[in-house]
Amino acid sequence: MDINFEYYKIFYFAAKYGNVTKAATALGSSQPNVTRVLRLLETQLGCRLFVREARGISLTEQGKRLYTHVEIACRQLLNAQEELCHPNADGCGTVELGATETALHLFLLDALNGFRSDYPAIRIRIHNHTTPETLKQLVNGRLDFAVLTTPFEPPKACSCVDALHFREILVGGTHYSGLCEQPLALADIRRYPWIGLGRESATYRLYKNFFIARGIDLEPDMEVATSDLMLPLIESNLGIGFVPEKLALPLLQEKKLVHIRLDCDAPTRALQIVSDKERPQSPAARMLYGYLTSTAGAGSARQA
Repeated sequence: MDINFEYYKIFYFAAKYGNVTKAATALGSSQPNVTRVLRLLETQLGCRLFVREARGISLTEQGKRLYTHVEIACRQLLNAQEELCHPNADGCGTVELGATETALHLFLLDALNGFRSDYPAIRIRIHNHTTPETLKQLVNGRLDFAVLTTPFEPPKACSCVDALHFREILVGGTHYSGLCEQPLALADIRRYPWIGLGRESATYRLYKNFFIARGIDLEPDMEVATSDLMLPLIESNLGIGFVPEKLALPLLQEKKLVHIRLDCDAPTRALQIVSDKERPQSPAARMLYGYLTSTAGAGSARQA
């Protein structure tokens, strides 16, 4: 089937904006022309791609399946076009970067600040999803690379570079200050509300396995979607939880949190820079990847 690539480009912008008029504006075209092309594409593919609604358009299931492929192709081509149109620019282009909340706060905020000072023309799009979803998007080509929190099982096509190691500590609000008098037995955590990340996260599996290995079956009393949500809930005395020591330190110093020592060590964790070794990176992605690995001071990649 020979379909004009321009049709896919118009489909991409229509799906991206969910509005024919906005897509036409972005493309420098007209609303009737965009509508005509979308109908032609639907006819040639033999399926309905959009549902017309009062406030715009939305993708059908077939449209969503098509968009997962078209999005990758269009974004890669548009990014390449941007780089080629500015051949004399000192570092330009766009990088699609995946990151966990923990990676962002413990490593990327400082590192990206330095990178942006050196390469202000490079645009960075940060995507935040669960670790499994981020790895899936990396392999599918939607991301140039990612910075993730261990543990995770990288796909065979990926390589990992250590960015930093960190430890997590058990903390609670001031209501739990009585637990600081002596180390708390791990099994006694069951007596108190435990706040943790959701079941789809690598952190949930880490602590689930950590407890099971010690004969403790424990589920969070309160699950949150991101690590950013944990500290406010813990500070409000809604429960206790494991958080990176660096993130908890300011609240500990302000005496808004208390450090609850355990009779054993919490699992050791790390941040790793993950890339698809089978797919070449754009010049902008290579520059950011090199900067981050240099900042991390990592020597060699662990091949998966």
